[in-house]
Amino acid sequence: MIREIVKIDEEKCNGCGDCVPTCAEGAIKIVDGKARLIADNLCDGLGACLGHCPMDAIVIERRDSDEFDEEAVEKHLHAEGKAAPAAQPAAAGGCPSARVMDLARPAGGGCPGSAVRNFAPVPESGGDGAPAVQASSELRQWPVQMHLVPPTAPFLRGADLVFAADCVPFAYPDFHRDFLRGKALLVGCPKLDDAQAYAAKLTEMVRLNDIRSITVLHMEVPCCSGLVALVKQALAASGKDVPLETVRIGIQGDRK
Repeated sequence: MIREIVKIDEEKCNGCGDCVPTCAEGAIKIVDGKARLIADNLCDGLGACLGHCPMDAIVIERRDSDEFDEEAVEKHLHAEGKAAPAAQPAAAGGCPSARVMDLARPAGGGCPGSAVRNFAPVPESGGDGAPAVQASSELRQWPVQMHLVPPTAPFLRGADLVFAADCVPFAYPDFHRDFLRGKALLVGCPKLDDAQAYAAKLTEMVRLNDIRSITVLHMEVPCCSGLVALVKQALAASGKDVPLETVRIGIQGDRK
């Protein structure tokens, strides 16, 4: 079957092994000093390992491969003496906190905090003398941390994408109302995180999805402008022309 699956460039790989523990299914091993995908049916294709490769040697490709097999994963992990992920829906795989789910059909398994989810909008109420209602969240998906979002996440397809520095939602008081409504969200820190790994992953996101626009929200501190640079790098590498807007936020919450 044709599907998304991990591809490892052995020429780039330095054998550090950072990707091995991030694969919940145990599909990656170090063999002869290089990281290798040991079996196609053990890889869910979500790419949780991408952000952990310091050499940018891992990408997601779309090719003919064996279907992901959760039963094979369970047997493999049992043989390795490792605990298998908890049972999950057939369409899911990998670390559940990075899995895509509909809230009406919650899925378990793996790391529940990164399971991918789509949220239905929360209807607003009030008016006619009713008490004021607390503003509802505009967040429509989970996860949001760049490390955890797979390039194939369904909420990226045809999305208007907001890529915000970690500090922006804390500094800017109307973040949800002004920037997040109707958008998909990624968050990360260009100073503390691996910017090159982010650029590689964002390149794959743009290549694999018909992303309509990207808005980059960064703080006014100099190091935070690196977020804009990595997005521009990813767009250039993707070969796609995606409208880009950048917004600078002051440390006291003002829009620059």
